Amino acid sequence: MQSTDITEAKTQITARLPNTVVSALDAAARRLRRSRAEVVRRAVERYLEDFDDLSVAVDRLRDPSDPVLDWDQVRRDLLDTD
Repeated sequence: MQSTDITEAKTQITARLPNTVVSALDAAARRLRRSRAEVVRRAVERYLEDFDDLSVAVDRLRDPSDPVLDWDQVRRDLLDTD
């Protein structure tokens, strides 16, 4: 997922957050000199990137054709190289 482009169409959403989270969000926005919306947008983008990566990893773990590596052999291979 790529960062949103300035010219990209945007949709407004509403989310309810605990007051403590909003306070932390506002503090982070002040320190970053960004708007609350920008901090939320970037956080959601990064979360979705991580979610995509995790989804790929889980799919690979569930793929019976994907070989399983033996940790001891991998360690030996790594340590035996100069």
